Amino acid sequence: MNKSVRKISQLTHVNPAGLPTMVSVADKPITRRTAVATATVHLNRDLAAAIKKNSIRKGRVLEVARLAGIQAAKKTAELIPLCHPIPLESVEVDVHLRGRQVRIRAAVSATWKTGVEMEALTAATVAALTVYDMGKAIDRTIRIDAVELVEKTGGARGDYFLRRRKTP
Repeated sequence: MNKSVRKISQLTHVNPAGLPTMVSVADKPITRRTAVATATVHLNRDLAAAIKKNSIRKGRVLEVARLAGIQAAKKTAELIPLCHPIPLESVEVDVHLRGRQVRIRAAVSATWKTGVEMEALTAATVAALTVYDMGKAIDRTIRIDAVELVEKTGGARGDYFLRRRKTP
């Protein structure tokens, strides 16, 4: 077996022929799973001020983004082809304006056979996209970054906590 075929066969969502496939979770035990993801939206001064004053015509940006994130977590399996539908027990999305940044934190939990990382990441990303959508008329320079999984618990591979590198 050549090196590239061996690497492909180690991926869980790729079958031996190299084709995408949904992983079977039939034999996995049901355990408590949690995940936390974050995202940051960078804004210009005018948009940050408008969000702070709740003066955006489309509505209350932070609250709409929070609700969009919750809805997105529940729809993850419809958006990402190989994700399993998961019976979510809790979705919490916090959206806060800090200076010229909107900081988003999405926490998801379920007691199920597979993890909720994709649901947390989807929630944070869609909340960020909602801020973008609602603010684009005021700020064409909006930038979304730092979408990342910062915490995961449960499952066969164990817990994960993002360790940030210290910058000099």
